[in-house]
Amino acid sequence: MIRELGCKVLLITGELSGDLYGSLLVRRIREKSPYFHFVGIGGPKIRNLGIEMLFSAESLSLVGIPTFSDFKKYWFVYQTLKEFLRQRKIDLVILIDFPGFNLRIANLAKKMGYPVIYYVAPQVWAWHKRRIKILKKSVDRLYVILPFEKEFFSAYGINTLFLGHPLLDIVKSYLSEEIFFEIYKLDPQLPLVSFFPGSRDGEIKRHLPLFIEVFKNLKKKQPKVQGIMVKASGLSEHYLWQEAKKYLTVVEDSQYDILKYSTVSLLASGTITLEAAIMETPSIVTYSLPSWVYFLAKKLIKVPYISLPNLILGKEVYPEILQEKGKVESLVKKLEEYLEDSSLRERVKKELVQIKQKIGPKGASWRIAEDMLKYISTLKLHR
Repeated sequence: MIRELGCKVLLITGELSGDLYGSLLVRRIREKSPYFHFVGIGGPKIRNLGIEMLFSAESLSLVGIPTFSDFKKYWFVYQTLKEFLRQRKIDLVILIDFPGFNLRIANLAKKMGYPVIYYVAPQVWAWHKRRIKILKKSVDRLYVILPFEKEFFSAYGINTLFLGHPLLDIVKSYLSEEIFFEIYKLDPQLPLVSFFPGSRDGEIKRHLPLFIEVFKNLKKKQPKVQGIMVKASGLSEHYLWQEAKKYLTVVEDSQYDILKYSTVSLLASGTITLEAAIMETPSIVTYSLPSWVYFLAKKLIKVPYISLPNLILGKEVYPEILQEKGKVESLVKKLEEYLEDSSLRERVKKELVQIKQKIGPKGASWRIAEDMLKYISTLKLHR
């Protein structure tokens, strides 16, 4: 049927990382079968593929507690999708990450009789364990991208596959050392500290003042140190970026070249921690939350680490500095340790080599797309 009539898919993702993984998946599926038509919610990479968009992913991006305005927006999108599903315009649903919203859509779609495929599992092994019930009830096939997740979800009777992590095909440097330092007007003979404050506006408001203060204090102690900060694509212009430019170099994207040539990096916890690990970059991880949210998170989160490399390796390879009291001093001290101790940096790099072995091999997006197509061909799709 897929070959004769084509297959119409509702695809929904909400985060930059999900947009990236989704765009790779769609490319691979189209390479294997031209009979697929996608419609849904995505970010810039998915939109660039010419997919029919119902809403943009950026409009749904959220960090922290939603406001009343956020609830109204999400409710409108949810009701629009509900009506869209009722009209039976698609054959199946593929959801990518974005669990706060996508699990509700999974539940809705399953009740309406649609097959539901979920790619990039919610981190229920860390918190929100009640979401396991929704996954088991509403998801027909779950593709996970962290090696320990296969056993975890399978133990609950969820049809789960681990076929590798798509980042292995993405994370790579493109510039030679000479060209890199020339482009950004940096000195290859001096230490370079890179800063990654996050990919969402809420994170930027919390992390930019902290990271600027860390670099200013570090510069007082290490006058020769150079700083470079990455502004993730899609972030709005904010006066804090202009403030940051007074003290260090600020660039958009190019994060993999920056990671490769950094002496050490300071990372806001997120996908960037795994990207840094793949590049074997010595790094320190932090994250800032309002004090009451941090208190609740400590009570709710059931894992010993927040960064993906530490979770995958089962030990603290990347130091995690989360407490708010004395955070600037703690981060500066830890950065100094890494800047002054080359043997420490080499030990960390050796530890990080294991990451690629555990989440590999390369080609995960291709394998996932191929398996997904085989699975879809076994479904009895109808409109």
